[in-house]
Amino acid sequence: MSVLQTLQERSNSSCELCGSKEQLKQYLIPPSLNENVDNSVLVCKTCLDQIENPDNMDTNHWRCLNDSMWSEYVAVQIMAWRMLQRLRKEGWPQDLLDMMYLDDEALALARATGEDQDESAKIIHRDSNGVVLETGDNVVLIKDLKVKGSSMVAKQGTAVRNIRLDHENAEYIEGKVDGQQIVIITKYVKKT
Repeated sequence: MSVLQTLQERSNSSCELCGSKEQLKQYLIPPSLNENVDNSVLVCKTCLDQIENPDNMDTNHWRCLNDSMWSEYVAVQIMAWRMLQRLRKEGWPQDLLDMMYLDDEALALARATGEDQDESAKIIHRDSNGVVLETGDNVVLIKDLKVKGSSMVAKQGTAVRNIRLDHENAEYIEGKVDGQQIVIITKYVKKT
């Protein structure tokens, strides 16, 4: 059974955050690299748009987290925690955060994207032109890069799809080049 089918069965074909039954999609929780049921949630188009585009945030839509934060599934709990962190200045989300419990491993994963940090403390990844990079972006190498620990050279012009950000260092991203997962320095890439 596919991950999507398992998520649909697990959630009774409902958004695991708000309960909607329309336009459902699988969402892989960043910074996860391997797609599986334990690090994915089933979300509706409205939730997905607001997760990926914080500027589109509708505070009242997220009152649904009052229920979903109690999910038995850790992936759902992590997403509820992250969204409550984004909204904590509204007042009511902080009350829910005070009630919420995540074990140490889940809390570490929830904090991996820095949702609980002030904007000034967040690490921002920028390409060679100063454009902000996000998890899942596509970039192109602007210089030949020798890959440490191998004889491989990643050539200039190589497209790297679906990058992941290093949440401890603003200069590092990860991506696959010729099937090999490598770390790339941001000043050698351009966002496409």
